[in-house]
Amino acid sequence: MTRLLVVEDDPQLVRALVITLQARGYGVDAAPDGTTALRIAAARRPDAVLLDLGLPDMDGTDVLRALRGWTGAPVLVISARRASGEKVAALDAGADDYITKPFSMDELLARLRAAVRRTETPALTPDTVLVTTDEFTVDLAAKKASRAGRDIRLTPTEWQLLEILVRNPGRLVTQRRLLQDVWGVTAGNKTNYLRVYMAQLRRKLEADPSHPRHLITEPGMGYRFEE
Repeated sequence: MTRLLVVEDDPQLVRALVITLQARGYGVDAAPDGTTALRIAAARRPDAVLLDLGLPDMDGTDVLRALRGWTGAPVLVISARRASGEKVAALDAGADDYITKPFSMDELLARLRAAVRRTETPALTPDTVLVTTDEFTVDLAAKKASRAGRDIRLTPTEWQLLEILVRNPGRLVTQRRLLQDVWGVTAGNKTNYLRVYMAQLRRKLEADPSHPRHLITEPGMGYRFEE
């Protein structure tokens, strides 16, 4: 049984989440504040955490950083905070996903299933050479990509973006990280760079660039590579 920890101080929302999640076969613990959450997490070792940021005793990002000190379990932030800066801060602190309130329970369940599934998929090992999808292949050793057996010419910048995403399969890579890793620390807010280069990558690699299957945008947050 997959065990979840719900960290939320709204009792009505907690009740709705517990009933829904238990009905889907999850084991659920709940904590109304950060201190209780960290105690329960250490004792119960949850497989995933649903974390509100507005807790009565500490900010949720502090709970997140504390969890990331010892566990790699996926953490899905559920918060009423909609500012992109808040989202980026949570993702940079180690969140796997960010869901704004109010949300549909079906969306939450789908994102939870995806997060848990990703933890069951082995990460790339340092000696991984080929990453293959049904549309293209990425050769990390040769630093090239191909479609239908034909090499695709990528610019150095396109390759850098693609390599970062491919080396983190299924994980959301924030806009800030991509910008800083590819263009440097001074480019932290140049999100238009990312839109341009990601569009170019999709045109070269995706069968239907307007409906990408592998190079996915998470609006306002970043990008994700799905095999």
